[in-house]
Order: sequence, then C-alpha cells, then structure tokens
Amino acid sequence: MAKIKYHILCCGGTGCHASKSDVIMSRFNEVINEKGLTSDAKVVATGCFGFCEQGPIVKILPDNTFYTRVTPEDVEEIINEHIIKGRKVTRLLYTDPAKNEHIEDSKHMNFYKKQIRIALRNCGFIDPENINEYIAREGYEALSKVLGEMTPQQAIEEVKLSGLRGRGGGGFPTGLKWEFASKYQADQKYVVCNADEGDPGAFMDRSILEGDPHSVLEAMEICGYCIGATKGLIYIRAEYPLAIHRLKVAIKQAREVGLLGKDILGTGFDFDVELRYGAGAFVCGEETALIHSMEGHRGEPTVKPPFPAESGYLKKPSNVNNVETFANIPVIFNKGANWFNKIGTERSKGTKVFALAGKINNVGLIEVPMGTTLREVIYEIGGGIKGGKKFKAVQTGGPSGGCLTEKHLDVPIEYDTLIAAGSMMGSGGMIVMDEDNCMVSVAKFYLEFTVEESCGKCTPCRIGNKRLHEILDKITKGHGTMEDLDKLKNLSQVIKDTALCGLGQTSPNPVLSTIDNFWDEYVEHVTVKKCRAGVCTSMLKFVIDPEVCIGCTLCARNCPVNAITGERKSPHQINQDICIKCGTCKEKCKFGAISIK
Repeated sequence: MAKIKYHILCCGGTGCHASKSDVIMSRFNEVINEKGLTSDAKVVATGCFGFCEQGPIVKILPDNTFYTRVTPEDVEEIINEHIIKGRKVTRLLYTDPAKNEHIEDSKHMNFYKKQIRIALRNCGFIDPENINEYIAREGYEALSKVLGEMTPQQAIEEVKLSGLRGRGGGGFPTGLKWEFASKYQADQKYVVCNADEGDPGAFMDRSILEGDPHSVLEAMEICGYCIGATKGLIYIRAEYPLAIHRLKVAIKQAREVGLLGKDILGTGFDFDVELRYGAGAFVCGEETALIHSMEGHRGEPTVKPPFPAESGYLKKPSNVNNVETFANIPVIFNKGANWFNKIGTERSKGTKVFALAGKINNVGLIEVPMGTTLREVIYEIGGGIKGGKKFKAVQTGGPSGGCLTEKHLDVPIEYDTLIAAGSMMGSGGMIVMDEDNCMVSVAKFYLEFTVEESCGKCTPCRIGNKRLHEILDKITKGHGTMEDLDKLKNLSQVIKDTALCGLGQTSPNPVLSTIDNFWDEYVEHVTVKKCRAGVCTSMLKFVIDPEVCIGCTLCARNCPVNAITGERKSPHQINQDICIKCGTCKEKCKFGAISIK
C-alpha cells in the first residue's frame, strides 16, 4: 500500500463542529475523491487544537501548515494549491497581529510558545476514534509497564513521587488518595472518573474526552490495579454528546483488542468501564454528590468522613479523580515521575489546563506549566484584551473562585498562591474582564448561578446564598446602603465557615474578592447610585443634549416604548419614567447627542 503523502487534520471538537468542521471534512473527502487523490491525502478528524478563536482549524502534515478560520468554500482551493501544487494558501494562514505577518507553523505562534501539552498531548494530533493512532503515540505502554513490572504499591509510590495533585479543584495529592483507597479491604472496589465539569465557560475535561478518550481509560485501569478495583465508572453530563460518543467508541475498541475486560495483556488483571450520565447539576462535581447521583439518588453531598476511599459507590471503597488528573497518569509512567516533577513549582507540579475565555483576543484551551504568571497567560498566550480595552480582572476557579486584578498579574499560577490572592485554581476556568465589566454585577452573576445550583441540603447555602443574591440585586438596582455592604461581608464569612460542601463554602468567594479589590465600585453603587461601567441598567439615565440634537426623530422612531418626544428639527427629550434603559436610542443616534449619566 502506498504511503499517504498528506494528512489533513481537521478539528473535530465541539467548538469547531458548531462552525461546520464536519461539513469541511465531508467536503475534503468529496474533493479528494473527485480528483483521484485518495492515495495521496487522508482526512483525519482530531480533537480540539486549543486555538478556538481561530477555528475551524485545519493542519496539514507533514509540513505542519496551520490554516485558520477555514470554511467549506476554502476546501477546493486548499486541495488545488497545497495538495496538488505544493503551494500554501497564504490568506488562510494565521496573521500575527503584532508583526502583521503570516505564520505557517503553530510552533511559532505566541499562543503555543509557552505551552507544554501533557494532558492535551494527543488532542489535535490523533483520530480519537482510532485506537491504533493512540497506541502509535505510546498509548497503553504505561498500562503494560505497570501490570508487567510493578506492584500496586510501587505504582502508587511513582504517582506520589510525581507530585501530581487533583486537577478538579481541590488539589489533593493524587498518589496519597490512591494509597488511602488501596488500604481498605472489600469484595469490590470502584474507580470513578468525574467528568461532570459544571463551571461556566469551562471546557477542559470535555475537550480531553473528545480528543483523547483512551488516555483516561488507560489511567483508570492503572488506578484500578493500584487500589484493587475491577470496575470503572465515568460520570459524564448528558450535555456532552460528542464526548459520550467518543468514549463509547474507545471503550468498544479497547475491549475488542483485549485492553479492557478479562485478563488484560495476559496478566490476570480484570477491569472494565461503564458510563453514568448526569443531568447537569453543578453540585454533582462534589464527589459524594456525584456518587449519590450515580446510585440513582438526589445529587446531594454528605459530611465527610467517611471519605469515598472508605465508603463510596454502593458503600464500597472508591477512588474519584477528574478527567484531567487521569489524563496525566500515562505520561508519568512513560516518562517517569522525576521527569514530571521537574515541571512546575515546588508545591504544584506539572501543568494545568485552562479554558481561557471572556474579553480576550485568543479565546481557547491552553496548558501551561504551574508557576506561569497571569500576565503571561493573558498578554502573551491570550494576546491581550479585545479592542485595546483596559484589563480589569480575571476570574479563576469559576463560581468557586475570585476576581484578581492588575496587582495580581505577576502572581504565579499554582494552588497556594491563588488561594493566598483570594481566588483558587478550581478546575481551570479563566474568564477575563475589561473596563466595561461592572464587578458588582459580576458577583451577582456568580451568586445567581450558585443559588440555582445549590442542592438545598444545608441552610447556609440554601438560604444564605439567596440572601447574598438579594442584597446584590438591591445594590445593582440603586437601592443599596452602606449597611448592606457590611451584611455582605459578614454573611459571606458565615456561609464559608458553615456550609456543608465545597459549593457552599466557596460560593461567597466572588463577593469577597470583588469587595476586597473593587470596594470603591460598591461604595459608588450605594452612595452615588452610579454604575461606572454602565451595566446596571436601573442606575442608567439616557439624556439628549439639546445643543447637539437636530431633531431627526431617528431615536424616537426606534424607541420600543415611545419614551422619546419632540418635534422634527427640534431637540427631543426622554421621559425617564417610561424609559426602559435599553440603549437603542444611543445606538441609533448618528450625531452623538445621547449620553449616559
């Protein structure tokens, strides 16, 4: 069989799927068939490349040409120029905004330069629905090594030596967690993969499962061998249909070749994996709530101890790790714990995957060494703030984290420093905000989310967060007082100290961090009744400057509630009692006569 000259890698992640990457792949196959190029070119659907802002992405191997924002209409030109004539399609190459020049190879893009891809090592490189491609990139070698050369305790010691900490948010040492589970004796134990991922704007775990499902399966098998478990369960939200599909394919293929099931690799070790589906409850990211949901009960947390390592799924010893944690395991055994623990910082080893979103030029999925600063992530990898606006804050850790400001830009990203700064690592959501964001409104948004997602089991979370949200709502509507600010601080601290689980204990973080870092905005809302960002619409007042208004009536004709009156060619007025603060008038005015006060 002739060797394929070109491999056309098309991003098959959810984000690019939404931008017609599936249509692009179909079109590539059509044109390749039409032109008789089936022996020269092959189309491969991969996982996420990470550079979501530039998607859909197409990469051509072996020359590693990186095409961005590809459309189905571009396909024939790529085939004609690149595949047939050997000439690159310049207009589809990435343009470096700083130098205004084209970059052909992703290795030379600022977005990728500071990244080290461990958990994401295969995403964008292999077909996630082809087990042979995973095996070709050292897939299942770690499992073979562990089963053939190591005792369970030796394997656990390797994970401990690596310094890997849980990537789901808590940061507990992974090897220690496995060791606890291994020490409890039972007729049945379970390995549980937490793929619930409920943070707003987060898509790390989903992308790993869509792009490299076998890495998670392999790691779960290694964990099963270490703790004495023969069954694995992946708890994944039903809102991830593509990830579910690729997991099912991976499980089926692994069983067919003897890498899942009975007597794996002829070692006598049995292990199999099943999927369990969640309905999208944020609280089920907490391990005891997740376990209850898998058992068919309400997803509510329980007081610990006992921890799942002692009494987990069906009251049996269970080990729960999230997707990203598992994705690091095969590499630790393939390259060695000492290789892994040299990456990162003294207390936070390895890399961390972040979903970089918000008011940032390079939205996407990134993986950086622990200790990388927020400044490097936002301004070098992220390409700075959109539209040249001023950076205001970055929310790390999702609803459980806090908002960090310009003074924190040189803080290294690691578990302990982020907590000391008033935020946390969380599972890896990172939302960037600019000068147009109101921080009181941001705190209210996150409280809205946690109030909605609270399971309601404990009073501090069920009622306390509701009261916090009511106070924030009152402030954003211009009815707040200085006493309300004292209540916010006191109530937040009470909830942190008394809530049952991590959801409630961390839910006040966005409030406390914004109060600490943007106190002047809170005071402004309650004393001057002003929102400087113009976000809190109840405080806005649209006014027409009679010196500028020429009476063209465009604003009046577009006002949805007829709040604007005036004769043609005469200055108009806005009735503040009727105005709904929608901003249509300001948007439509061609003369800049309408302003916000």
